[in-house]
Amino acid sequence: MTVDDDAGMTDQGSAAIPALVFDEERVSVLVGSAIAGPFLVGGASIVVGQAGTVITLEASDAPARSGVWSAEEIRLIGPTPAPVTERLMGSPWGRAGSTLPIHILVRLGEEVLDLGTAKVSQASTSDGALTHCELRFEAPLSRQLLNRVRPPRSPVYLPGLEWLRNVNGDRAAALEQFVTGWYPAAGATEPPAACSPSRLPAGLRHLYQLAEHRPGALGTQNSILPAPDLHTDHLGEMLVFGVENQGGFFWSLLWTLDGPEADPTVWFREFDEEPIAEQEPLSGFLIQFSLFEASMAAEYLALPRRLAARQVAQLTQALHLVPLRPFWPWAPTHFYVAPGLVVHVSSEDGEEFDVWAGATHRSALEPLADLPVDWTRFDG
Repeated sequence: MTVDDDAGMTDQGSAAIPALVFDEERVSVLVGSAIAGPFLVGGASIVVGQAGTVITLEASDAPARSGVWSAEEIRLIGPTPAPVTERLMGSPWGRAGSTLPIHILVRLGEEVLDLGTAKVSQASTSDGALTHCELRFEAPLSRQLLNRVRPPRSPVYLPGLEWLRNVNGDRAAALEQFVTGWYPAAGATEPPAACSPSRLPAGLRHLYQLAEHRPGALGTQNSILPAPDLHTDHLGEMLVFGVENQGGFFWSLLWTLDGPEADPTVWFREFDEEPIAEQEPLSGFLIQFSLFEASMAAEYLALPRRLAARQVAQLTQALHLVPLRPFWPWAPTHFYVAPGLVVHVSSEDGEEFDVWAGATHRSALEPLADLPVDWTRFDG
């Protein structure tokens, strides 16, 4: 085997694994005797043996196929046959997986590169079969090598920023432009039907209309309750319309028998603590909620460790600040955007900042790739 010329250092300066041109006849050497396979799993070929496992991937950036996902991660898209499930998950199923090495190869035309070894980091199962498995390289890939084994795809479409001009003008238009741009319509394409509960503020009714064909607009991390699930709090004073995913807090509106306010105050409440007013009324809150949920549920993420203020300024320099007052009283949060990208920045003390970036396509993360940031995950 010969060392590939693309071996080098990662963007963060840590040692990258060498890419070795691989002789496929050596698979039997890596896996040992009693070979099972090859098994095809989402386009990957997997061979299992007494000495180890070899996973051969195609050079591709198709999200629905097994492949190299990032410089640190490989994804297998199942379902997987029993021998592979047992090797990766353990036997009997559900216990710790095998400690035998898992070798990762990638086919580039007539050439096969050995990218080193990886370990299972996360897995999902259904009916006892592995359906989705994430593995992490024991040493990350260099950027140059990553671009060879996961050839970048050009985006067909990136959501634009037309909505940003309406944030402090026509907020209903801003919300609609963002939601319809970020979420593909599901099912029928005719305009959504009018929402019937006239007792609700116009902002909520508008969001429900948008969510008829774009259910993601109601949230993934936290959620806006569907109209039939709206309820008053235990005192009958507040109309609960939004909840945290574990029930730790909720958002509500003042409940009266009179007609709804045009743009009411949104109240944040943790358990039985006193409610706290969000800084933006419902019209701005729904934009902030939509931005937060879009970034949290995005397929492509960039997650750094906690940053100092100067690092945040550097990361957001090329982005557009959404001109709204801070979201979420627990840790005031600001939003920065670019086409196909939402970044939210929050801090409890104003000194250390949590940053989360979500994108509709990995190319939208490229402006962040060369920043001197310690990423815990970077899908660009």
